[in-house]
Amino acid sequence: MSEKSLYERLGGYDAVAAVCADLLPRLRADAQLGRFWEHRGDDGIQREYQLLVNFLCNAAGGNVYYTGRDMKLSHKGMRISASDWDVFMGHLNATLDHFKVPEPERSQVVGFVESTKADMVEC
Repeated sequence: MSEKSLYERLGGYDAVAAVCADLLPRLRADAQLGRFWEHRGDDGIQREYQLLVNFLCNAAGGNVYYTGRDMKLSHKGMRISASDWDVFMGHLNATLDHFKVPEPERSQVVGFVESTKADMVEC
């Protein structure tokens, strides 16, 4: 019997979508991070949500196809700072707490997200 993928252990598409639905409003409401969504319309925010869901599902081993750009290109020019990253990670951890994501899945999710930092943080 083969080990279940991270995607399966997290609960599949609906679970990943629920995490994203919790995380994005936290980020948008944050005093420091909200600037990244200030001039985005609802359609653009919904598209971003769907891309995030698809990206995370795909990265976790789900059979969901991600059609977006790579992280470096999609975040280029946003001037994401190390401080912004730290605030983001605080919200990610709060979301994982909210959903009571167990170890080792939590460590795998955080580890994967941390692996994208160099592609996103510019200053």
